Amino acid sequence: MRFKELLHYTYIFPVLTVGYYFSGLMGGGVIYDIIAGIFLIGSVLSAVHHAEVVAHKVGEPFGSIILALCITIIEVALIISLMVAGGDQAITLARDTVFAAVMLILNGILGICILVGGVKYHEQFFARTSATTYLVSIVSILVLTLVLPNFTSSVNGPFYNEAQLIFISIACLAIYGVFLMVQTVRHRSYFIVPDEHPEEHYIPTLTKTFISFAFLVICLIIVVLMAKGLSNTIEEMVQSLGAPKSLVGVIIAAVVLLPEGVAAIRAARANQIQSSLNLALGSALASIGLTIPAVSAVCIMYDIPLVLGLDKKDIILLSLSVFIVMLSLSRGKTNILYGTVLLVNLAAYIFTVIVP
Repeated sequence: MRFKELLHYTYIFPVLTVGYYFSGLMGGGVIYDIIAGIFLIGSVLSAVHHAEVVAHKVGEPFGSIILALCITIIEVALIISLMVAGGDQAITLARDTVFAAVMLILNGILGICILVGGVKYHEQFFARTSATTYLVSIVSILVLTLVLPNFTSSVNGPFYNEAQLIFISIACLAIYGVFLMVQTVRHRSYFIVPDEHPEEHYIPTLTKTFISFAFLVICLIIVVLMAKGLSNTIEEMVQSLGAPKSLVGVIIAAVVLLPEGVAAIRAARANQIQSSLNLALGSALASIGLTIPAVSAVCIMYDIPLVLGLDKKDIILLSLSVFIVMLSLSRGKTNILYGTVLLVNLAAYIFTVIVP
């Protein structure tokens, strides 16, 4: 790898962002926060570039899995750190963050990908078996983690007791583990679209791939740290607008999901809707299937109460989103109507967060 390549913005921005974060200038005023926001956006774009380099080297579906797992690990670390620091005041943080992430992925990222692809190509085609495999796993875990707690009787309220938390965590890990085996070994063909022009793709060297993977991890970590650092500023902005505090979780979740969202949208623009589905649905599955077990383990260790059950309004919105996604992906091809409906669902979710 040549030295000149290291002067590309995708290498410079993460280094500058790390330096700015540890300089202590964040929170010093509006100007400093605007600069932090610029560095944050630059790091997001850098993460997308390095994720694509890794994906080109390892191929699908491994490239999508790597990005989904990286973002999920960082998301889990952020939730756990805030929960441990917040104590009883943060008992709904994991539920709200996971729910926001799922809604943003299913309606926002997927909706934009389908709409963008539909506008440019009219119809895009993908393997129906892949969508069915994703959705079967996602729906099961969503109901077990975010709906069922409202209807158990061992503990009053939207809680699981310790035994139930352990069981649900094992169930989530079992579903996700078997899904990974299906995706990468037994039925890998479900998630791959044959490349008609393989000679046109540049395959990076092993050295460049390792460097890009290291920068990908750095970018994802600094994006979450910057989002956490800007959370107070975001919270003050939300309060000044008179909006509920729950909107802060939506904004932070959106920032964390930006790298994956941009990568999925770029794939849709390149007529690779299968890659977009792998990124979006894979991220939703990893987000809920791995976050809940990790957070449950920490809550059991530190004896922190954990609210998981959604209220009636959120259950209705979640059910609507899952139902529309299932219908949209049932035929193996997309059009602009599916994307439009999903984005309207997203708007309804955000609107009801602001105006409950």
